Amino acid sequence: MEQNKSAIIVGAGLVGSLWAVYLSKAGYKVTIYERRPDIRRAEISAGKSINLALSTRGWKALDAVGVGDEIRKIAIPMYGRAMHDLEGNLTNQPYGKEGQAIYSVSRGGVNAKMMDIAEEHGGAVIHYNCECIGADTENGIVQIRNSETGEEIEAQADVVFAADGAFSAVRYNAFQKLDRFNFSQNYISDGYRELLLPANEDGSYKLDKNALHIWPRGRFMLIALANEDGSFTCTLFMPHEGDENSFDQLKNKEQVDAFFKSTFPDFYEMMPNVADAWEDHPLSSLAIMRSYPWHHGKVALMGDAAHATVPFYGQGMNGGFEDCSVLSELMQKHNENWDAIFAEYSVIRKPDGDALQDLSLNNYYVMRDYVADPKFLLQKKIEAKFSKLYPDKWLPLYSQVTFSEIRYSDALKNGQIQDQIMKEVMELTDIETRWDSDEVMQKILENI
Repeated sequence: MEQNKSAIIVGAGLVGSLWAVYLSKAGYKVTIYERRPDIRRAEISAGKSINLALSTRGWKALDAVGVGDEIRKIAIPMYGRAMHDLEGNLTNQPYGKEGQAIYSVSRGGVNAKMMDIAEEHGGAVIHYNCECIGADTENGIVQIRNSETGEEIEAQADVVFAADGAFSAVRYNAFQKLDRFNFSQNYISDGYRELLLPANEDGSYKLDKNALHIWPRGRFMLIALANEDGSFTCTLFMPHEGDENSFDQLKNKEQVDAFFKSTFPDFYEMMPNVADAWEDHPLSSLAIMRSYPWHHGKVALMGDAAHATVPFYGQGMNGGFEDCSVLSELMQKHNENWDAIFAEYSVIRKPDGDALQDLSLNNYYVMRDYVADPKFLLQKKIEAKFSKLYPDKWLPLYSQVTFSEIRYSDALKNGQIQDQIMKEVMELTDIETRWDSDEVMQKILENI
């Protein structure tokens, strides 16, 4: 196999590490430049990171290069949502069909494992503390500064991939200076703060580990995902300011304590010292970044660098991994003619990036508000029954996004049609008592 083909990847995160394996298997000599130090040598904590949820698209991309089983070792299946109301009562809502699950993985844990895989399976060389300070997209050159020594170098390759996250240095230093490159960033009014709910003293879990726990409270919510060590990574999503329940209202330990005691009483019982842990992780912002085109010259944007989204569909990583699948298929289709690959990649993938962002924002309202609404839960029951009767005619939107490879843009369109049909169904008289009748099923069938 030729080894004179070269590729540079900026960013040794999840997408960059996986893409390195794909390129190496295709015969490329891969060099990765990573701004941070090697996270495997540092203490990996929950950090500024929501736990990630791996689903069908992500597994497909991992399995295509034979590394899925490595990640399965550190993944915990979640078969549905467990909603906690103000009294601590639980309502369970399955994600898909019997046995279907999304998988909780810690960002630090999966990133460290992906770096191992990139080096071991991919033969990639990763240079740490190497910040990108510029790029010449036409010639496939990146300018790199070593933050420890101050040394600056230029590196060149046949192709360059920017997988360096939402605040991509390649995009900022090169793409955003190009004529007719479109870019927007939109911060939502809500931020998030993480909390680590420790395991019981015997190492057991305080909550069901095989569910995604949500405390929906209308304008804000708390969620919890299990870790391998018996702990849960918990994340509070709430407005930064301007609301009676917002981060700027929680200025001291007393206020934090009172807030959790009254708003999440069952959580407070499990973690009465929540106020002491409040400052352990920073308050972080949430933004959607849109850009186009996703390539120029010999350089392409991937993952968050191209289409950063908010985390409410659990698809940020899956969408980035799907970029790898799509690029790999295009490499085969165009016989590694990178001009043709990049041109098609930008055109076919951009609508899916946009759709994923729209889906993610919409799912925030679902999670923090609707999941506690009896009408919403009834609608989901009707959809599930109809889908079981006519699986070829109706796949619920969540299943299209999470348990299929239907394009995000198609799933969004299908979801809008389904929503319209269900609005009419939910307005039928006495829908609460006759929701599972043949007549209701027939009405949906007529409208499809």
